[in-house]
Amino acid sequence: MRIAIGSDHNAFEMKESIKSFIEELGFEVLDYGCHSCEAIDYPDVAFKVAQDIADNKVSRGILICGTGIGVAIAAGKVPGIRAALCHDTYSAERAQLSNNAQVLTMGSQIVGIEVAKKVVYTYLNCEFSGGNSKRKVQKIIDKEKEYTQKSFR
Repeated sequence: MRIAIGSDHNAFEMKESIKSFIEELGFEVLDYGCHSCEAIDYPDVAFKVAQDIADNKVSRGILICGTGIGVAIAAGKVPGIRAALCHDTYSAERAQLSNNAQVLTMGSQIVGIEVAKKVVYTYLNCEFSGGNSKRKVQKIIDKEKEYTQKSFR
């Protein structure tokens, strides 16, 4: 599985640690930046990660900013992407099992690195279960398509 990872400058150090951790787990990691503590705008990174997921270039994404909120909102603007803000393992598990979220977001100023690693581990080791959740996720997909079609009329 190819995993995209990205962050803003507020989360650069956490991104670097999480990137190494994901590689240790045996996944291929593509780093979308940022590549230093120099200030950048998080939407630029979030859009790139989300678009490559939508284009099937990578399987899933991990995005980190100060709170995880901004990158979740930005990634969710790319059609077809479901981004989930998770700061605990139960939410990370449900993001995948119940919601088939392709992007996990976290806040570097909210959780420490060891908790972040557990959250990432949980998220990457779960698969969408379908069942009753499949119907609910499909409703989200259908509504997004409806809104997307309206916006281009």
